[in-house]
Amino acid sequence: MLQIAQIREHKEAFATALKKRNIDAMPLLEKAISIDENRRSLQTQLDETLAQSNQLSKQIGGLFKSGKTEEANQLKEQTADLKTKSKSLGDELNQAVEELQQLLYNIPNIPQESVPAGNSDEDNEVVSQHGDIPQLHTDAQPHWELVKKYDIIDFELGNKITGAGFPVYKNKGARLQRALINYFLDKNTAAGYQEMQVPHLVNEASGYGTGQLPDKEGQMYHVGNDDLYLIPTAEVPITNIYRGDLLEEKDLPIAMTGYTPCFRREAGSYGSDVRGLNRLHQFDKVEILRIEHPDNSDGALDAMVVHVKEILEELELPYRILRLCGGDLGFTSSLTYDFEVYSTAQEKWLEVSSVSNFKTFQANRLKLRYRNADKGTELAHTLNGSALALPRILAGILENYQTEDGINIPKVLIPYCGFDKID
Repeated sequence: MLQIAQIREHKEAFATALKKRNIDAMPLLEKAISIDENRRSLQTQLDETLAQSNQLSKQIGGLFKSGKTEEANQLKEQTADLKTKSKSLGDELNQAVEELQQLLYNIPNIPQESVPAGNSDEDNEVVSQHGDIPQLHTDAQPHWELVKKYDIIDFELGNKITGAGFPVYKNKGARLQRALINYFLDKNTAAGYQEMQVPHLVNEASGYGTGQLPDKEGQMYHVGNDDLYLIPTAEVPITNIYRGDLLEEKDLPIAMTGYTPCFRREAGSYGSDVRGLNRLHQFDKVEILRIEHPDNSDGALDAMVVHVKEILEELELPYRILRLCGGDLGFTSSLTYDFEVYSTAQEKWLEVSSVSNFKTFQANRLKLRYRNADKGTELAHTLNGSALALPRILAGILENYQTEDGINIPKVLIPYCGFDKID
């Protein structure tokens, strides 16, 4: 969430920057300033009214002590009027505060200068490409055929139990899934990320804290009776560990990782892009998150990108890195790098990770601050990334490592799997 003080100071610059998202934000920014001016005026009136009421109360006490009952009662009538006025001003003030809050909740983060302009994922900037695309045998198949052939993932069984988008992993498919999770966690903890196990449901405050609400409310599964949400990513519960906290500067950075299942309704998704593991309603993901000093967050983002690169290189999968354009940038992000693995059997790139810097956007929602010895309390910066999302990584492995007599396992995963081939 943007800070109203910054909006007032940088209105023109913010409006220009938000044009990269293809948004004419000036009306929203001006409305926010107008509501805030009204809020400040109401606050001043309320403070003055309360001060006047307090002053009269002191006078009334003195008059009663002096035996001037009639004068005291006359002033009491004035204080009654002031109390009525105070209540009315307080109600108006609360309404203005809520109106401003809801408006700010719906203004996206400011893209960094390096974010390219663009309308959709077709305008994302390819930063680099790595690895050789393998040459497959003539009868190579996409992963949704391979999993049936080797009986390792059952989409129909998942459909029977729950519905489309909830696959059942079986036999070596389940073991490979578990191996990937353990491998990702080991890589992350070795790099200094503290492992966390967190709830898979969150309350509304947590959803607002990281920006999933109200932006993605329709994409989240909601448990109505308890007013809880199934998490779309571990980012939500892990980042909210520090909601409302005041950290010491010496405590930064804080680096965390966690494995969770993720739940997304993916309403409106259809076509070849959702086939097999390409898009699911429930999937597994290992996340990395950082809380950083503002001076260090850009460098931390670069380090996270390098970390994900190392994992993909150890898996020996062909991949590329994209810098997302303004039109494809997530609501809360100021800068995002996407990682895509090439699916040789599908002849397309599959997104497997997004690594983002949110600057103070989430921290302002979370009221996540640190104590700066020179400047007092300041908002921290938050970052997160997938290291990694499993479905499309698994699809990439199955398709790129397939041979005529089975599917080889990447060397780095063999110790975790206990087998070197699916046949």
